[in-house]
Amino acid sequence: MRLLYVLASYLLFAVLFPVLSLHRKTRNGLRQRLGYYAPGDLPPRGVGPTFWLHGASAGDLLALSPMFAPLRARFPGCRIVLSTMTDSGFMMGRGRLAKEVDAVVYAPYDLWGATRRAVRAIQPDLLVLEYTEIWPNLIRAAKRAGVKVTLTNGRFSPGQQGKYRLLFSLIGNPLRDMALFLMRGEDEAERALALGAPGERVFVTGNTKFDALAAVGPGQEDEALRGALGIKAGERVWIAGSTHEGEEEHLLGVYRRLLDVHPDLRLVIAPRYIDRAGRIAALARDAGLSVGLRSKGNEEGGRVVVLDTMGELSRAYRLASLVFVGGSFTTRGGQNILEPAGQGKPVLFGPHMENFQDSVQVLVGRGGIQVNDAEHLYRVMSELLQKPENVTSLGVLARTTVRQVSGASQRNVEHMARVLAR
Repeated sequence: MRLLYVLASYLLFAVLFPVLSLHRKTRNGLRQRLGYYAPGDLPPRGVGPTFWLHGASAGDLLALSPMFAPLRARFPGCRIVLSTMTDSGFMMGRGRLAKEVDAVVYAPYDLWGATRRAVRAIQPDLLVLEYTEIWPNLIRAAKRAGVKVTLTNGRFSPGQQGKYRLLFSLIGNPLRDMALFLMRGEDEAERALALGAPGERVFVTGNTKFDALAAVGPGQEDEALRGALGIKAGERVWIAGSTHEGEEEHLLGVYRRLLDVHPDLRLVIAPRYIDRAGRIAALARDAGLSVGLRSKGNEEGGRVVVLDTMGELSRAYRLASLVFVGGSFTTRGGQNILEPAGQGKPVLFGPHMENFQDSVQVLVGRGGIQVNDAEHLYRVMSELLQKPENVTSLGVLARTTVRQVSGASQRNVEHMARVLAR
């Protein structure tokens, strides 16, 4: 059965390689993706154990980051190696997270040879996979090398259970080669057990991304960014974060109606992909609104500002009175609603939050408001803008809620310590 997967993975790789080598998210780091590392890519082993933590993308690495400090405290002298699949994740690791880890590399393709070379080079004591990053060849290579494999922030989609069962029946169940399952919730744990995870290895510890947001907490308003956006002191700010194609038209329509009653309100749109900035600016002009770009200091003095720079959304949230998080009026499945909530901002979002259901369960009624459509969004925002005291209390509730669900990182590290001790 394992041989079937090995052969199938090479065949699939041959078919997909042209796409992987050209796609903007995966086209770099070919040597590392094949398990070859140049001198200097990996530091020598320290006096403590080596932890290899894998997150598929930049957001996944951020969700892992709250475990770095507890690992350092629990295992002095340990070595932390991060791996990721995307170029944005690699840049995040080499930039924002560089001081907290010892190395950042591209994850190997899940090929028999590449995974074994990577395990031999990194020499981990513990391999930590995140969410549903179940890579059978990598898990098998680690197990054969005596490496303990852990799943953290574990989740298995209920709609994919049948596909997992079929795949595992054909290739052998990789869950049996894993030492520890640290699941986000009881329902996720039940699904892991149903798929064959050994019961004594499954624990519910929560989601480490809540820890990252609790650690951020509320910040002082960023006056430099306020100036770069052309927003005057005292003006209220509505930030629409991580928006996708097809959403901005609705948001601009809501904003035009709100301006009739709240002329001091400014709108900052932060698209998920900044190469759409020109398109969004054109939509604002078509709607009869003045618009400027953050990259140009909003030199036009536009009432609508497009945040067309990387890495500033978290800072921008500090300026917000109200936040709408995009990807939720489309079939994208939502974006991160806990980041602005952790900064003490009331958060609104649309009906399509399939990829962030755990966050929705935590936040709805506790500083988060889910709306059905643009008309519903307009009614809710109108009511909130007329009652500033409600905006303040919702923000405090949102921040408190994020703090209350923290602690998963420390629990995860304690479970990992017990596995290593065995």
